[in-house]
Amino acid sequence: MPEQLWITEILNRALARPVDVLLRALHVAPHYPQAPISNAVAMQLLVFLLLVVVFAIVRSLLSVDRPGALQHIFEGVHGFITHQSEEIIGHHSSAYTPYLAALGYYILVSNLIGLIPGFESPTAASPSVPLGCAILSFFYYHAQGFKHSGVKYLAHFAGPMPVLAPLMVPIEMISHLARVLSLTIRLYANMFAGDMVTLVFFSLVPVGIPILFLGLHIGVSFLQTYIFVLLVTVYLQGAVATEH
Repeated sequence: MPEQLWITEILNRALARPVDVLLRALHVAPHYPQAPISNAVAMQLLVFLLLVVVFAIVRSLLSVDRPGALQHIFEGVHGFITHQSEEIIGHHSSAYTPYLAALGYYILVSNLIGLIPGFESPTAASPSVPLGCAILSFFYYHAQGFKHSGVKYLAHFAGPMPVLAPLMVPIEMISHLARVLSLTIRLYANMFAGDMVTLVFFSLVPVGIPILFLGLHIGVSFLQTYIFVLLVTVYLQGAVATEH
């Protein structure tokens, strides 16, 4: 059985039996029935609960007359994503800001939480976490495409010339599926590499130099979050684009 984080051990002690029963009901046999909850799942649950608490605190402190520092930070992030979406998608992009912001917060906190001793970055612990974000974004932008254009959205896959449709449809389908793979590998590989480099330097030189790599890791975490959200925004633009 792989090594468990303290939070994973607590969850498995409390919920191992019902989780094991649920997985077997879904015809998914866990590798370790006595510990079906992995570190990545436990950390995702922690990130979710942490974000819910932070959002609740921000909501309770909202003020028009005397906004606090936390409110300024969240308003700045919201404004940044909204402005970027307007530049890429257009003036009707405000409807997509909640999803893009939530996706960005989730990925960013997942990337950074591993810097806290006793925790682990779920985006670096298992490729299934970035894959889940990529698949969710894949279905989201296609759903928005159908919501925006209806059945006519399928014309996006046929290309500009009907005569080329038999060739373009499989190419476009492969291209869209490759987006899921690209988003997953980019996020997972960069975060996993960052974790490994930081761990190696901490084991070799425990004082001084590793701090530089911690700073680099934080920079990579923000950069990868930005790239992921930016690419999803670009995919949304392609899905809801209106031909003139």
